Amino acid sequence: MPASHFDLVSHWRIHAPVERVWAALVDTPAWPLWWPYVLEVQTLRVGQASGVGTRRRLVWATRLPYRIVIEVEGLESVRHQLLRVRSHGQLDGEGVSLLRAETGFTDVTYVWRVTLKRRWMCWLAPLLAPVFRWNHGCVMRAGEAGLRRYLEAKATPHAATKAG
Repeated sequence: MPASHFDLVSHWRIHAPVERVWAALVDTPAWPLWWPYVLEVQTLRVGQASGVGTRRRLVWATRLPYRIVIEVEGLESVRHQLLRVRSHGQLDGEGVSLLRAETGFTDVTYVWRVTLKRRWMCWLAPLLAPVFRWNHGCVMRAGEAGLRRYLEAKATPHAATKAG
């Protein structure tokens, strides 16, 4: 497998019902509200109500001194269970988000199979692959923490006004 190809897997455990987790994940334009590394989401094409066929441009910050810009298109959606997307741009590939409802929480597993497209990243991938994986892990952990805070705040909307 080429050094510029990455299989990336992340697991989130969110203490919220699957319906609430699902609603946050499919509301991609709202990601910058809770995911610190998502800088911008622009809808390029609206697809079906399920998100299939919708194409969005996402600008991601990272823990390293670069940004990632990708276009993501919805390929498959099974309500409260699965989202599958294809990415183009600086990362080409496919991603799957799998949700599993458990008592009191939702497990989310992300599986991304991507190929780097930025020339400098491809050249340095054989040396920097561990750093790229670390960076991805940091971005994903920040997303998990942000989603937890976001869902907690939405569950107790008066908490912010009482504290302030």
